[in-house]
This record gives sequence, C-alpha cells and structure tokens, in this order.
Amino acid sequence: MLLNLLAVAAAYLIGSLSFAVIVSKFYGMADPRSYGSGNPGATNVLRSGKKKAAALTLLGDALKGLVAVLLARALQDTLGLSDATIAAVAVAVLVGHMWPVFFGFKGGKGVATALGVLLALSWPVALICALVWLVMAFGFKVSSLAALAATLVSPIAAYFLMPHGSWVVATMIIALLVLYRHQSNIKNLLGGKEGKIGSKTE
Repeated sequence: MLLNLLAVAAAYLIGSLSFAVIVSKFYGMADPRSYGSGNPGATNVLRSGKKKAAALTLLGDALKGLVAVLLARALQDTLGLSDATIAAVAVAVLVGHMWPVFFGFKGGKGVATALGVLLALSWPVALICALVWLVMAFGFKVSSLAALAATLVSPIAAYFLMPHGSWVVATMIIALLVLYRHQSNIKNLLGGKEGKIGSKTE
C-alpha cells in the first residue's frame, strides 16, 4: 500500500514541474502567467513570439506525463503496483500539472500532459486524440477548440481500446479535469471571443 501511495505522490511531483515557467526562465522571458491568458502552457508561451520556447514547453509537458506513467508501468511488477495505481498515477501527474506545488498551485490546462499520459496508457488512444486535435487545429486555428474536441473523444476511444477498466475511468477523470480547466475558453468560444493559435499578446 505504501509503495502505491509513494508512486502516486511521485507522479504528482513530476507533474508539478511547469515547463512553461522553466523554459521561459531559461530564455529570460516573462513569466507566462503574467501575460496573454495567464496560462502556463505552450499555447500561451507561443503568444510571446518565441516558437522554440513554445515547442520545448509542449514537449516537456507531454514528456512528464509520458515518463511518469511509463515509469510506474515499468516498475509495476517489481513494486507490486496495481492497475488501479497506474490509473491513479495517470491522474496524479495531470493534477500536478494543473495545480503544481512548486509554482503556487497555479498550473496549466493539461492538454499536452494528458496526451503524454494517454500515450503511456494506450498509444492508439493517444494517436486518435492527436489526429482529432490536428484536424481541428488546422481547420479552425483555435487551440482550445481542438483541445476540447480531442478531450471529448478520449474516453470513447479509451472504452474500446484500453485493457483495464480503471484506466478507462482514469481517462474519463482526466477528460473532466481538462474540460474544467477550459471553462473560460468554453465561454469565449460560445461568445466568439476565443483567440487564434499564435495570436500575439495585446
């Protein structure tokens, strides 16, 4: 039981590494929480005009989700971790990203990290979500709309393609968390006020 709890706690701490803030500091840029949407994520970093920083943020946020879950899966037999613990690790790394202990519990909206988590749980599910995101992003040029579409598809794909019920439940929880964090974007979309991908900070 203790090892299961430690695995979940470790996943939360990994998730708490906010690459938007870390990368911005490395490049001597403004804190991404201080401009644009105020969201420490790749889309907001892109508003600074620094495409490389945005790409590194996206990569870092996705990798931490991927690594946290893959590490737990790799150590599952050695540490005696249950499939439910793997599911909890998947949720915990996302919670860490959204409410990071290292950055005043002010984190991102979790799209890239969620994709990394899904890739570690089931690459076909992640591929489907990524394709939905790409089609929507290129078609409408609105990052949040693409993210919301991919998020809504994820539990459906998980139901058919994931091997464990607890992982499907974790995917549903992840989807709900991502939707919750996009409340303001949903309101803006409904009001026709949501910005396009790459738009500069006013």
